[in-house]
Amino acid sequence: MNIAISSTSEKPIYQQLFEQISAQILKGELETGYCLPPIRQAAQELRISVITVKKAWEDLERRGLIHTITGKGCFVADLSPDQRLQIRNEMILKQMAGDASYYKSFGLTIEEAIELLKKVYPNE
Repeated sequence: MNIAISSTSEKPIYQQLFEQISAQILKGELETGYCLPPIRQAAQELRISVITVKKAWEDLERRGLIHTITGKGCFVADLSPDQRLQIRNEMILKQMAGDASYYKSFGLTIEEAIELLKKVYPNE
């Protein structure tokens, strides 16, 4: 698990943690059954609050990306490729809906928004 927390980001730390772990799960970097570090350990390693980690882990579980086994820990859920794709697309569409409202407030057409996105999207 590779996490980079930014104290200068506009996003709350729990959201940064949630998004980074979600992305790693949905891309298959964290495989089914992978045991996330205990909340206290993750908080200590990342130098953040236990409450912050707990909130991120709860959001991951609520989203169906992990499950908890009492006394054993939190594990990456067994998701089919279709389930991963569906969850990924739902998360992206939620983000894009907010972004689209922002673009519209500036009077951008969809074509203009796409052209601007192409300028900032990294070439692979």
